[in-house]
Amino acid sequence: MSTSHKPPKQPWSWRSQAFRGLIYQVITVAVIVATVLYLAHNTRVNMSARGIQSGWDFMLGGAGFDIGESLFAFDSAEPYWKAYLIGFTNTLRVAVLGIILTTVLGTLIGVGRFSRNALVRGLCVSYVEFFRNIPVLLQLLMWYLMFTEVLPESADPLVFGPLFLSKGGLNFPVPVWGTGQLFAGIGMAIALIVAFFYRRHAIRSFEQTGVPKSTFWAPVGIILGFGVLGWLIGGAPMDFDRPIKGEFAIENGGALTPEFLSVLLGLTVYTAAFVAEVVRGGIQSVALGQTEAAAALGLSRGQTMRLVTLPQALRVIIPPVTNQYLNLTKNSSLAVAIGYPDVVSIANTAINQTGRAVECIAVIMLVYLSTSLFTSISMNWYNNRAAIKER
Repeated sequence: MSTSHKPPKQPWSWRSQAFRGLIYQVITVAVIVATVLYLAHNTRVNMSARGIQSGWDFMLGGAGFDIGESLFAFDSAEPYWKAYLIGFTNTLRVAVLGIILTTVLGTLIGVGRFSRNALVRGLCVSYVEFFRNIPVLLQLLMWYLMFTEVLPESADPLVFGPLFLSKGGLNFPVPVWGTGQLFAGIGMAIALIVAFFYRRHAIRSFEQTGVPKSTFWAPVGIILGFGVLGWLIGGAPMDFDRPIKGEFAIENGGALTPEFLSVLLGLTVYTAAFVAEVVRGGIQSVALGQTEAAAALGLSRGQTMRLVTLPQALRVIIPPVTNQYLNLTKNSSLAVAIGYPDVVSIANTAINQTGRAVECIAVIMLVYLSTSLFTSISMNWYNNRAAIKER
């Protein structure tokens, strides 16, 4: 009886597909690195020949300009790197809040497209067709003109309870920070973990028994309940810094500038129109038999949408919605058109003062690249978790 011998594997042989693939990748990376180094060297030589300064030493020098809106104090004598940090936080604030509001508004409008009420359906269709067909820059200018031209002066603002709305922006009361707020924050942080495990339990229980449990209002109640409990343990402080009418402007309290409100509202209503269409397409991709099966089990239309249709539609919704989140983040660079001090605005000022155009533009590219990659990685992780697991 003869035994066949397999030829020995030769992992480092050119006949190995894996080895050839590795060589091709190494060559490609080497070519890319060499190209980047050549372009960088050529740029430096040309700039030096024309007497143009280069380098990153300017980051440590005093900025020499003030920033009208920031989350923390900034003085004109402080370095450029801190000015860039403020611009980055301003960009991040618009992007994060915009993504949250866009998700809520876009989902509501997308679901509203399936309402039995003709008026609701018509309003949702009109919203989508109106806002997605007007360039986002024009919408930003529209909102900015509304805040700065249509609204009354700060000396005579529109009053909505404790809120003041005027050309100076939106002024609102803010709690005076103390032990109660700290304990409330700790309680809500703990509640997020509790709500996460409760929601997982509710979903598994529904899959096993078919009896639906609240997967939204119960977690919200847990978070609010723990927050209130922490607030009570901390002494239940009721002190607020409330805005008051001054002689020329609104004083005290918190404030949102018209520039920030214009950017936030403009990006939100624009991107929400696209998200609504994505949600509508995802819902339509779910087989009609799923809805009929849910109705046979006695689920209401709202329960069917929350527990059956939307979870299955997520596998279709998440990838294109990720693109819309990225578009919203990158479109925030248009805020420079209405004077909002984001990272692009800070970079433009730095270019005019230092002449370091290459370095300043590189910072802008790094900011948007890092935020976009983080958004993509986060959404890909969520997409993997939301994907329907095959049995």
